[in-house]
Amino acid sequence: MIDVRRLVKWHGPLRVLNGISLQVKRGEVTAVIGPSGGGKSTLLRCINGLETFQDGEVQVDDLCLRAGTARKDNGLILRRLRQRVGMVFQQFNLFPHLDVLGNVLAGPVYALGQHRADAEKEACDLLARVGLADKLHARPEQLSGGQQQRVAIARALAVHPEAILFDEPTSALDPRMAADVFQVITDLALAGQTMVVVTHAVAFARQVAHTVHVMHDGNIAESGPPAQVFDAPRLDVTREFLRQART
Repeated sequence: MIDVRRLVKWHGPLRVLNGISLQVKRGEVTAVIGPSGGGKSTLLRCINGLETFQDGEVQVDDLCLRAGTARKDNGLILRRLRQRVGMVFQQFNLFPHLDVLGNVLAGPVYALGQHRADAEKEACDLLARVGLADKLHARPEQLSGGQQQRVAIARALAVHPEAILFDEPTSALDPRMAADVFQVITDLALAGQTMVVVTHAVAFARQVAHTVHVMHDGNIAESGPPAQVFDAPRLDVTREFLRQART
């Protein structure tokens, strides 16, 4: 479903992605782990067209972003891509002037052009699904971090994405709040939602992912099923990352 081919990304003189290639099948959960600064978040932003890249291409079903495509004059393909590929960020990025229901309705109403009345029932159902049926009219500042992140997940789901990208979705949360968010993502995985999750949470990646990629210095250093990557890593960079993650 997602096919990243030979992706190269420069930030000024720094080469952030060094010809990355990976595939994500429909219904799969792919975890991307590795030391900070390895290019994980940049990879997600390139997949969703939020970053330009200098070489390679990203294919999502029949939509293809090629080097230089993610620019203002290619708004149509980017709009279609972002309707198919949702993204959940580290810092929630909720609209502070909207209540919880308004945040979830923003995509269906403004991006997809649905009438609010038609979209509202499903938005309420999504908020119930993530355990926030009683928070419809709360403002983001009235919510805990975990609750805000669950609103962000409901907002991503509201446009019926074929895949969702999660960029360290629990990095700003305490363990209890993180557990609530991980439970929502686990439930989505069990329902067959295609997902790419950048995370440092090794136990979660082991439990939920079908494939794990270890990124280091802009490269995919190692890939495989969780049992192989976590129990029998082949490379020193993987072993060192896992040693630090477990301490």
